[in-house]
Amino acid sequence: MQQGEARPHDHGLPAALYVISGASFAAALSARALDPVLPHVAEDFGVSIATAAGFAAVFAFTFSIIQPIVGAAADLFGKTRLMIGCLALLGLANILGALSTSFSVLFATRILAGIGSGGVFPVALSLTSDLVGPEKRQVAISRTLAGAMTGNLLGASASGLIGDFLGWRGVLAVLGVLVIVASIAVAAGFRGAKVKHPPKTSLSALKAGYRTIFTNPNAYVCYSAVFVEGCCVLGLFPYIASFLFELGQTSLSIAGIVIAGFAVGGLFYTLTVSRLLPWLGMKGMMIAGMTLVASQLVAVAFGPRWEVQALNLIVMGWGFYIAHGCLQVFASELSVEARATALSLHSFFFFMGQTVGPLAYGFGLQHGGKMPTLFVSAAIMVVLGIVCARLLKPRAPADAR
Repeated sequence: MQQGEARPHDHGLPAALYVISGASFAAALSARALDPVLPHVAEDFGVSIATAAGFAAVFAFTFSIIQPIVGAAADLFGKTRLMIGCLALLGLANILGALSTSFSVLFATRILAGIGSGGVFPVALSLTSDLVGPEKRQVAISRTLAGAMTGNLLGASASGLIGDFLGWRGVLAVLGVLVIVASIAVAAGFRGAKVKHPPKTSLSALKAGYRTIFTNPNAYVCYSAVFVEGCCVLGLFPYIASFLFELGQTSLSIAGIVIAGFAVGGLFYTLTVSRLLPWLGMKGMMIAGMTLVASQLVAVAFGPRWEVQALNLIVMGWGFYIAHGCLQVFASELSVEARATALSLHSFFFFMGQTVGPLAYGFGLQHGGKMPTLFVSAAIMVVLGIVCARLLKPRAPADAR
């Protein structure tokens, strides 16, 4: 990877970022699509909420286990082509899910959706990192995150609204068509943007890239941290709608709005990161972000009104991305030649956390109760912020030239 090619517009952010952000937006539409409508899915198929929450777990698990393959494929065969194909697969999986006749068939389509989604976001981060230098990378990544957060926001809120009128099948059908249309638009956009691709790596270079990644001490901290984040924060989301049901708020639209608050907080992060970074620095951002998340987990544990919970999720999303954005930057600097692989591994551990999270929350809620479970998660997040701030240090990749 030649740095001169990777940064065509050092004086500003390149136009290709808009296309990359659009791809992230399209993939993110489906990520939390079923969360607001899980109670109805469970009712239709005669299963418990905890069983239906397995959709979130299987989506995240599939997303995670293909990451090493996706990263290698992107570095070997090209990133934009892989991204477009995965968007098309994601759209098709959503449409097939809308036609499901049994719980097992719907479960299988969520596996396909996880594969499709898994090929988009980490590759988008890698392309973003290729296009800009380290000094602008956190701001550039925040622009890509803005696309994903907008997709999460509209996906969650729209699925609740559509679910009230067309049911959960209508949610998947509408989002499936939108994602397929988006894949066509993104393909055209990449041609127009004229993305300069770094040279494709070889298999031997890929093996060397794995060695480079794991000889860097930051790798172990980054990957462990995002696993814990995924478990403690995103693992909670499949239960938000059921928490609201316990309060007597059974509208799917309201559940979608509350869950979408997290994405609103992420968007607020993209608007504030350029000011926060010089003020707090990376260490301060990790501690502050994790502490904000912990405070909102505690607040949600008390079961306030849905309007308050929406605000809690906004602040939680802001805090989460303040810290998570720092981890993404450290992950992007683990290797130059195998950057897509490094960031795919980052996503692998993050989504493995999201796989374990709903199961861990289900166990905790059933055996310990809501307050103790959320309090434990909050304490873990505070400790995580302090540990990351102490252990993560800027280190040049071993393969940097």
